Amino acid sequence: MEDWALIRGLAAEGVPKARIAERLGISRTTVLKAIRADGPPRYERRPAETSFSVVEQRVRVLLAQTPEMPATVLAERVGWTGSITWFRQNVKRLRPEFRRVDPADRLSWEPGDAAQCDLWFPPRKIPVEDGSRRLLPVLVMTAAYSRFITARMIPSRRTEDLLLGSWELLQQLGRVPRRLIWDNEAGIGKGQRHALGVDAFMGTLATRLVLLPPRDPESKGIVERRNGWFETSFMPGRDFACPADFNTQFADWLVGANARVVRTTGTAPVDRLEADRAGMLALPPVPLHLGWRFQIRLGRDYYVRLDTNDYSVDPTVIGRLVDVTADLDRVRVRCDGRLVADHPRVWARGTTITDPAHVQTAAVLRADFRRPRAVAGDDLARDLADYDRAFGLTDGRLT
Repeated sequence: MEDWALIRGLAAEGVPKARIAERLGISRTTVLKAIRADGPPRYERRPAETSFSVVEQRVRVLLAQTPEMPATVLAERVGWTGSITWFRQNVKRLRPEFRRVDPADRLSWEPGDAAQCDLWFPPRKIPVEDGSRRLLPVLVMTAAYSRFITARMIPSRRTEDLLLGSWELLQQLGRVPRRLIWDNEAGIGKGQRHALGVDAFMGTLATRLVLLPPRDPESKGIVERRNGWFETSFMPGRDFACPADFNTQFADWLVGANARVVRTTGTAPVDRLEADRAGMLALPPVPLHLGWRFQIRLGRDYYVRLDTNDYSVDPTVIGRLVDVTADLDRVRVRCDGRLVADHPRVWARGTTITDPAHVQTAAVLRADFRRPRAVAGDDLARDLADYDRAFGLTDGRLT
């Protein structure tokens, strides 16, 4: 390398090639090659046949048919008996030639066009009512144009809770984006199949649900990048007493997060929010009937089950049909329109929630049930002649 640079330098100064060769003790041919070369000399090892060369062509044929075939299966198919590490290295070198390419376009978003929705699972379990800790989902909705973020922790990934959470976040946003973009989340839908109640929800909002195909992260990259940002900027150094405490701290943090300048847009989300909202749809003029709703006949065990938890009901309506409704905060039971149970929604799993008043009422009803019924006074003695007359007997003979 040093000789090459020296030769080029001397030649540039006008030193004759013969003088350069004589001065450096090399042949004139070497000097000519150095001057004509486009770049510095480098050592290139001549390709030599290896143990893999014998099976390379057969490996290529198999990869052309099945690009993702594991290296261990390829080794078995071609009868490889050498080092599996060496075989893997060569397969890794060949595989990119046969994989199909899926380019990722850079997407542009118009005001009001879309909001990207996702579930973020914070890497820390949250304490719940029974003292246990649960890994709970956080529903995140990010407006694609302004990058404005709304989010809330919810009790489960069930459709009822996802729609309740979505409605609450849309109310915080104040408007409805023209498209709600989701991954294939089971509580929302997969492919062409939507979960029960989702179509009615979208129709009431007059918006369109977009379910992304598998392996298409770039179409929802805005919200997913923010999920990673939450883990590095919001979570460190924080402790949470309960889900409500998490939501309070997260809501406070999001106020500052939405005021920070986004590198890709050059402005803060809160500064672009009004332009984004101007392109969105208005919220429905009537409240949506969302959440858990079902009817059941109340059994002797005067509890109703909702999302693995049992809630007590006034036992005076045992045997009658009751209507159970629940949102993210409360569980209510009604019988003929009358409220017969009202409990806070419990986020723990498999617990029993009992109202002491229901237990007292059940004790009174149980004691009343076990008490013998009072029978109206009546003389049970009967004249035997009544039976004789009934069977047609007179003086001991049949008449």
